Amino acid sequence: MPFNNKWFLVSIALALLIITYAGAGFSMRATDKPPFCGSCHVMNEVVRTQQRSIHAKLTCNECHAPQDSLVSKMIFKTRAGMRDIYVNTLGTVPDVIQAEPATKEVVNQNCKHCHLMTVLNIDMESKAYCTDCHRQVPHFKKLPIDQRRVANE
Repeated sequence: MPFNNKWFLVSIALALLIITYAGAGFSMRATDKPPFCGSCHVMNEVVRTQQRSIHAKLTCNECHAPQDSLVSKMIFKTRAGMRDIYVNTLGTVPDVIQAEPATKEVVNQNCKHCHLMTVLNIDMESKAYCTDCHRQVPHFKKLPIDQRRVANE
């Protein structure tokens, strides 16, 4: 009888592990996409400008989250998400949203990864970040007010 209990517990633990892994994978995919990011009104215009850019086919987190491992991506997204929730509920949202230093580093690494041949042919030491010169590539300037999305659109 003790032998059966041991295998039953192992089976339960394995099933829980599989369910947790699948749930995490589903959550990561769902929260990577522009509709999720744009569901917060603060990010709405950022998503709309990205959708008009040359990078429109990319998900938000192909640029804004680490790509080296699922674990580092989950940790990064959790920290950034908690910070965003705090700022949007208890803090003050700035008029101009600036990326945190950690996000700038991640974005820079992702730019270099995707544009490796370009990086090999230019002097990457002239500026700290790719977006120092290419600010409008991933996100255009905000739309004029009369073209912006409004509540209940």
